[in-house]
Amino acid sequence: MLHLRLITPSGTTDDVVRLIGATVGTAHLVVLPGAARDPAGDLVLCDVAREAADDLLAGLRDLGLDRTGSIAVEGIDLSLSERADQAEEDAPGEGADAVLWEQLSEATHEESTLSVTYLAFITLATMIAACGVVLDNAILIVGAMAVGPEFGPLAGVCTALIQRAPRLALRSLIALLAGFAVAMAVTVGFTYLMDALGQFTRVQLEAERPNTNFIYRPDAFSFVVALLAGVAGTLSLTSSKSGALVGVAISVTTIPAAANAAVAFAYDEYRQAWGSTEQLLLNLAGITLAGTLTLLAQKHLWRRHRTSPPSTTTR
Repeated sequence: MLHLRLITPSGTTDDVVRLIGATVGTAHLVVLPGAARDPAGDLVLCDVAREAADDLLAGLRDLGLDRTGSIAVEGIDLSLSERADQAEEDAPGEGADAVLWEQLSEATHEESTLSVTYLAFITLATMIAACGVVLDNAILIVGAMAVGPEFGPLAGVCTALIQRAPRLALRSLIALLAGFAVAMAVTVGFTYLMDALGQFTRVQLEAERPNTNFIYRPDAFSFVVALLAGVAGTLSLTSSKSGALVGVAISVTTIPAAANAAVAFAYDEYRQAWGSTEQLLLNLAGITLAGTLTLLAQKHLWRRHRTSPPSTTTR
């Protein structure tokens, strides 16, 4: 269940209450006239099943409540109420399968914004991965994958393609491309520094490196794994199971590939640099393709489910 906290202008409150009452899957409606001060208006509270929330939010926006008042949505971890149980049963579909497009847009907007923190994380992750590739240390590679924030902009691109949102697409692409460009440039400088300190050497980079040589040797499995990771990552976002994102992060080779390309470029090892770049592009393309197709499939399946006649159950 989700909890909605709405601030409504007094002239709109009746329309909002009617909309909530007409939405299957709502419960616990509370109206507090004149309780809101900024903006001034009435406070309306209600709970709604996740699978019914997207339609309700769309209706509230059609009433202009996002402009004239406020719409706040919170998750409910525990609700002990027969009325809430009945609302979830009445709502079509399963909550785990429902996509809250407004929530997804908000999440990807935040995660795909080019910021100092984003640049810091992607740069630090690439530098950690650089240590991993030179030392042939798989643990450092996995750690760098977990730190990397690049899935946010990739999810933003997928969402923008489905929702036909050019601004979100542009913002996400800028964050993605600028982030990798800055991270790789700093890692080149980091490589020169570590070489001057005697910690990195060309011999280490050119060694066989059995634990990490896959980074600059892309193959068909690189694209397959990227596709699977793109599906898993998108599902984790739309179902609010963010814990799965860690597994997604450590299953793709974007950050390590960028790091290996930067180190190889610093040592003029262009064969490895090109191989790593291919690995990076394959992973980015695979995740974007899979994420976009996953969102498209979810949108299509949920639309079909909502328009299908409800099944009758015996209680």
